[in-house]
Parts: sequence; C-alpha cells; structure tokens
Amino acid sequence: MMSYQHKSLAAGRWERMPLIEQMANIGSEVERALNWRAKNNEDYCRKAFERCLELLDLTLESTKSGPRLKEIARVREALVDYFLGPNEFMSTDASWRKYFLGFTYAARKDH
Repeated sequence: MMSYQHKSLAAGRWERMPLIEQMANIGSEVERALNWRAKNNEDYCRKAFERCLELLDLTLESTKSGPRLKEIARVREALVDYFLGPNEFMSTDASWRKYFLGFTYAARKDH
C-alpha cells in the first residue's frame, strides 16, 4: 500500500477535479520545487518534487484519453529529466513556469 502526501486527493477527490485544476496544482508543486532549489534547500526541493510526481501519477491513473495521457506522461518524463537526470530536454526554470502558467490562469479564471 502506497503512502500518499495528498491523502484526500488520493482517496478520490483528485479524479473528480477537472484536468486544468489538476495541472495547476501540479504546477504549484513544481513552482515550490524550483523556488527551494533556487534557495539551495535540496531537502525541501526534493519533497516538493516528490509531491509533484505523486500528483502526476494520480493524474495518469485517472486519465482515460490517449492524447492527454501521452502529454501527462511526457511532462512527467521531462520533469524527472530536469530535476533528477541530465536535462536532455534542456528545460529551464522559466520554461516550466511558462508551461504551467496557462493552467494556473485557466483554473483561477473560473473561480
């Protein structure tokens, strides 16, 4: 049995959220990881990144359609490459912030 940081989300609340809100929440964890890394706090950066991966995995589990599934899997792969790998995709903090900004804006627009 897996231990979740986001227990209420893992218990089913996550899959009821629109994809835009899911991606905005993932973007928040990415933003936290980037900010902690900029402050040279590797422990907090790692924890935020682990929460990001957890949310991505919950999204992958709840996504049924092919194109969405493929993009989310690619985002996960690129984030792992950026935070833990050799950065073969040549991502930057700015490129990740830009990617998730649209989701954050769209999710907030309706509230």
